[in-house]
Amino acid sequence: MKLAAAAYPLDFLPDWAAYRAKLSDWVARAAGDGADLLVFPEYGSMELASLGGAAVAADLEAALHEVMRHAPQVTALHEELAARHGVHILGASAPAISDAARPVNRATLYGPSGMIGHQDKQIMTRFEREEWDIAPGQGLQVFDTPLGRIGVIICYDAEFPLLARALVEDGAEILLAPSATEALAGYTRVKVGAMARALENQCVVAHAPTVGPAPWCPAVDLNTGAAAIYGPPDLGFPETGILAERALNSPGWAIAEIDRAAIARVRREGAVLNHAHWDEQKMRLEPLRERVKPS
Repeated sequence: MKLAAAAYPLDFLPDWAAYRAKLSDWVARAAGDGADLLVFPEYGSMELASLGGAAVAADLEAALHEVMRHAPQVTALHEELAARHGVHILGASAPAISDAARPVNRATLYGPSGMIGHQDKQIMTRFEREEWDIAPGQGLQVFDTPLGRIGVIICYDAEFPLLARALVEDGAEILLAPSATEALAGYTRVKVGAMARALENQCVVAHAPTVGPAPWCPAVDLNTGAAAIYGPPDLGFPETGILAERALNSPGWAIAEIDRAAIARVRREGAVLNHAHWDEQKMRLEPLRERVKPS
């Protein structure tokens, strides 16, 4: 299979037809290059706030509600494109209403037969907590697909190893890491996290960021990143761990061919066996816990 991660620029859109045309073109180009699984970035959907006009897009709260207003059309369009091209698509994450009092940050996975499910971001950044008031999601899930078992770690979530590990222990072979980061430092944190998750779990991680300026929406006004696909730097994978990577802030797709058998092989025969040796950490930590136990 081929996996495609988007470095996606946000545009001020004049109408729904412009969004439809843009997304259709992006999906068609990736599918035309043979991609089977397409990954769009965190908060890539915030460009839909522009459909409410400049004043709405410039207001943090109003922008959330404008994006959510288009959710049914967004779902229908992704289902249409996934069916037309016979691909799986992780749509750009968007604010969504859940059981929480405030919107969550939700990425939805679509397949050729329709919507498969969604994953909400688990751990909020300071901006999401302190300024935007985005609620954390409740729980993780692994998606069973013909392409393999897939987990989603949205942006900041990629920096927390136990989240990815829970997905891997539930069978995930491929982790999708959509992101939206303002500065180079933020992008680097997610990149380092994504590469570390690929290393310690001996799996494939696709990192799809937003790129470029969007000064009309303060939530996503600056975007820095490079789309990439990572694996463990070991048997059957590049020595750098980088299967594909675009230049920094270069819009487009990073595409790599992924072999699930290679994931199974490196977990079984690699020079190191991080995936299998994970639980040994607990054994090594027990003496330390005993020494620091309160009296």
